[in-house]
Amino acid sequence: MQKLQCLSPIDGSVYVERPLATGYEIQNALSSAQGAQQGWSRVPVAERVALVRAAVNGLQQKKAELAEEICWQMGRPIAYAAGEIDGLAERALYMAELAEREDGPLSDIYPAEIPGFKRFIRREPLGTAFVIAPWNYPYLTAINAIVPALLAGNSVLLKHSAQTPLCAERLVEAFAEVGLPEGVFQYLHLGHRDAEQIIINSGVQHVAFTGSVAGGAAVEAAAAGRFLSVGLELGGKDPAYVRADADLDHAVASTVDGAFFNSGQSCCGIERIYVHESLFDTFVKRASALIREYRLGRPDDPATTLGPLVRASSADFVRDQIDEAVQQGAMAHIDGGDFSLDRRGSAYMAPQLLTNVHHDMRVMSEESFGPVVGVMPVADDAEAVTLMNDSEYGLTAVIHSADAEAALALGEQLQTGTVFLNRCDYLDPSLAWTGVKKSGRGCTLSGIGFEHLTRPKSFHFKLQC
Repeated sequence: MQKLQCLSPIDGSVYVERPLATGYEIQNALSSAQGAQQGWSRVPVAERVALVRAAVNGLQQKKAELAEEICWQMGRPIAYAAGEIDGLAERALYMAELAEREDGPLSDIYPAEIPGFKRFIRREPLGTAFVIAPWNYPYLTAINAIVPALLAGNSVLLKHSAQTPLCAERLVEAFAEVGLPEGVFQYLHLGHRDAEQIIINSGVQHVAFTGSVAGGAAVEAAAAGRFLSVGLELGGKDPAYVRADADLDHAVASTVDGAFFNSGQSCCGIERIYVHESLFDTFVKRASALIREYRLGRPDDPATTLGPLVRASSADFVRDQIDEAVQQGAMAHIDGGDFSLDRRGSAYMAPQLLTNVHHDMRVMSEESFGPVVGVMPVADDAEAVTLMNDSEYGLTAVIHSADAEAALALGEQLQTGTVFLNRCDYLDPSLAWTGVKKSGRGCTLSGIGFEHLTRPKSFHFKLQC
């Protein structure tokens, strides 16, 4: 029997081991999802909302336990891990509130009245949604697709990362405990091939994938010819621009946190910073000093502020980017020797800030997904916009400025899904979460996110013949 193993980045030990689903179990889960969805779609929205709220409450009650599991599965410092459950609650409860509004994204749409006719558009669920979730924010990324899919009347089949299998189990358990009908929400522990076969051969009607560009391409290939609804949240190389009029202390604190929180393992983390030349030297000095304050250590130690990457190979990938950049002339401002656990072949990696960088370096063009950021001076807004757009990705972009109107004008020129002013690395559930270029397609969150989980059905009744 094939097994899934989660090796904890804390010490390399086997933290979770589970058998992969058999072919019979996969078919049984799909059949159950398809059968349960028909009844679930007829459950009033208010009852669906109540179940979502109850499940979220149950997850919040177990926040400490879930935080410890997050820490051991993917390495986030225990001091921050519980915050993910708070974020899950914020998003899920907002989507529940949207769903029950009389004028919300699940309500019927009525055009102008015509005497003798009744006309309206009803939003119907797609069927079964197949959610493929990543390890870096295992609850937040999953809930973006799971909750609106359930609220819209779809059944959900969840495949979580092999690094975070307990998150799938805990989510399904939470909904089962509050009385969600059997078959409406299930998980399967799967290998990549079986996940692809579900998309190719099964009766799922929507695929929500969060992961790498290569993984997204595999999903699209598997879905080709099936005319599925597909949502892809892929990679990022997100930029920040610090204008000459920025509050420098705030800009330093915000961009450093945006670059190094979660050890840089965020699709919308800051990976490139462009600073107006009048502020550049001071920015680099203050940012470097702040980065040196991070404490690299075991994430189960409450004093740790920078945990390991998810695995040693991921850390070595980032180290290779840094070493190559330095060989090409980049200047490293952080001495790795100040962080005792940092060594090649280890998941524990010191943070790094680089200057004298340019876009021919991999560290400025290729997604790092680790604790490194490159910083470049720019002469003006035009140069900043050109450099920010010089990427194959487009998930978020950050501007630090005291001038909101100038920031809006710049934001309209940026090729990105979200533009932030004076903040970064945050998903507001009332706003659409989407990307352009290789950062993906489709949308989650906000009322617009529900449109990707429903289909419009028009009713045109002539009342008298």
